[in-house]
Amino acid sequence: MAIPVLPSLFIAICCIYGVHSAVFTVKNNCPYTIWPATLTGSGGPAQPTGFELAPQASKTLNIPSPWSGRFWARFQCSNSGKFTCLSGDCGSGQIECNGAGAIPPASLVEFTLGGSNNLDFYDISLVDGFNLPVSVRPDGPNCPTTACPTDINNGCPNDLAVRDPNGGVIGCKSACVAFNQPQYCCTGAYSTPDTCKPSNYSQNFKRQCPQAYSYAYDDKSSTFTCPTGGNYVITFCP
Repeated sequence: MAIPVLPSLFIAICCIYGVHSAVFTVKNNCPYTIWPATLTGSGGPAQPTGFELAPQASKTLNIPSPWSGRFWARFQCSNSGKFTCLSGDCGSGQIECNGAGAIPPASLVEFTLGGSNNLDFYDISLVDGFNLPVSVRPDGPNCPTTACPTDINNGCPNDLAVRDPNGGVIGCKSACVAFNQPQYCCTGAYSTPDTCKPSNYSQNFKRQCPQAYSYAYDDKSSTFTCPTGGNYVITFCP
């Protein structure tokens, strides 16, 4: 039977061992306003869960480790009684997403802080598609930067493209999101790395953003690690 940890004992343990908070600096290098958002998978919720960033603006978030979750950004947003975005919306009706995730397609920045072997794990995922270029730069030694700096919306195939009312492409779906077929989603008979291989669609993503996840089993070239204790800069439109 598990023995509950009393609040006073938890505080004492924290004082002895210390609790690290990673500082995330989110920057907007796009020539227009964006609304970044966070979604927590485990650990204390990252706050705020949504905020506005004007061009060249930045915001810092302190997130205690261990934590896992993701960042993304919304754009072409309006607030006429209900906050909505044409790209990357979370459907909450507010600037804060309050536990709601991105409606695909959206470029996702994924983190696990304080993971196995005292490492942070991070990646950029296009498994649900792409909406904005993004980069992640750690400040720790021997911690690689990862980026998807190319605007994949330019040249997105018509059967994957999401368009605004004026016809501009504001998102590029993954094949899984667009077609919901097992061979693209790595489900059913294609649920293992041996049976689910890159498609022409995912290879198109990979050519343009070789460091990003292009489909579910694209681990070897897309997951990066950094010793727990570092801070991170996430830049949209790097």
